[in-house]
Amino acid sequence: MGALHKGHLTLVREAKARADHVVVSIFVNPRQFGPNEDLATYPRQLAADAALLEAEGVDVLWAPTVEAVYPSGYATTVQVGGLDTILCGAARPGHFDGVATVVAKLFNQVRPHIALFGEKDWQQLAIIRRMARDLDLIEPHADCILGVPTVREADGLAMSSRNKYLTVDERVAAPALHRAMREAAAKIVAGENVAEALAGLQSAVLAAGFRSIDYADLRDAATLEALTALGEHPARLLVAAHIGKARLIDNIAVG
Repeated sequence: MGALHKGHLTLVREAKARADHVVVSIFVNPRQFGPNEDLATYPRQLAADAALLEAEGVDVLWAPTVEAVYPSGYATTVQVGGLDTILCGAARPGHFDGVATVVAKLFNQVRPHIALFGEKDWQQLAIIRRMARDLDLIEPHADCILGVPTVREADGLAMSSRNKYLTVDERVAAPALHRAMREAAAKIVAGENVAEALAGLQSAVLAAGFRSIDYADLRDAATLEALTALGEHPARLLVAAHIGKARLIDNIAVG
């Protein structure tokens, strides 16, 4: 959605390594914002973003208007049932309907052979993978939707356009989220009770200055099913927490 940072540019570089031509879309999608969320204030800097993408050798910047994406009378929504109402979906009803709808439209407008998304929003990545499989979008092979590892600041904070909302003091406190996640993951791998490890994570995050936590869960990496213990399949620890005006999300592999 623009306000590009090093994480986005990492997606571009990975795409250039995998494809002959790279298209980047920038579109602040109104359908994935709730009524009390930050659509009006979401950072927009299209000219600066375009300059960054040109310097990276991107072939096409696809930046449609709202009217081009949602013409008068638009009435269709894409919903990925089962994955859209948990985690961030529970805190932001309808959010992932907006995400799935706009990504489906962008796929149809651009017609990519592969598409790359950051792993920072793991739930979004899982939803897009399921949608692409279910609706036969893009190429019919397992690696058409590629996840690129989260890019972090030196202190561990996941890069995000919303980090611009942090005050100086909040920016100092924010890396506590990732530290607490790593500590909880280590405890789970060592055999500590999952619920106790997650409770400790939440206590550490709140003590660091975060004002609330939407969720801190251990989930199956593919299905997002809640886990009470590690099993045979890959697992992810996913967290969403509020500090000041910012809602920060993060996730890491466990085991």
